[in-house]
Amino acid sequence: MTRISVTTGDITRQRVDAIVNAANSHLAGGGGVDGAIHAAGGPSILAECRAWVADNGPLPTGKAMITGAGALPARHVIHTVGPVWAEHDPTEGRLLLASCYESSLELAAGHGCATVAFPNISTGVYGFPKLPAAETAVSTVREWVSRASDIAEVFFVCFDEENEAIYSELVGS
Repeated sequence: MTRISVTTGDITRQRVDAIVNAANSHLAGGGGVDGAIHAAGGPSILAECRAWVADNGPLPTGKAMITGAGALPARHVIHTVGPVWAEHDPTEGRLLLASCYESSLELAAGHGCATVAFPNISTGVYGFPKLPAAETAVSTVREWVSRASDIAEVFFVCFDEENEAIYSELVGS
């Protein structure tokens, strides 16, 4: 059975098989979680991202791709593009956000990852309200792990106490 945990901290310091990056569609680094992961992981992550975009084009919203983790303590970085809240109706936004979590978990399982750490996807500059984002994240992860038991533990790594309180309430920790 997969354990789901909540913590507050820096996702770049998580000692897990894969951390998830809230990326932009061009996988070019940026601010927030994306910028922190690229800065801490070093140039090899960006090089892999650029090569992937050159071969495949921009990563669509709700999809994910995987790279090495460079200098990070994780083995892999799974990059996913969350929805911008203002660009979608609430139902479509939740479906796209759920797809971020599903796509990331599929990649993690496919690469033999037993532990995965997620940030609070789309809740920063992408403007997704924190409670609906957390509800979508937790329900999607619970549903996915109920069907596939390859992943031993999923961590929601919250950047702030507000998100930690929301996720802890939903996860029951």
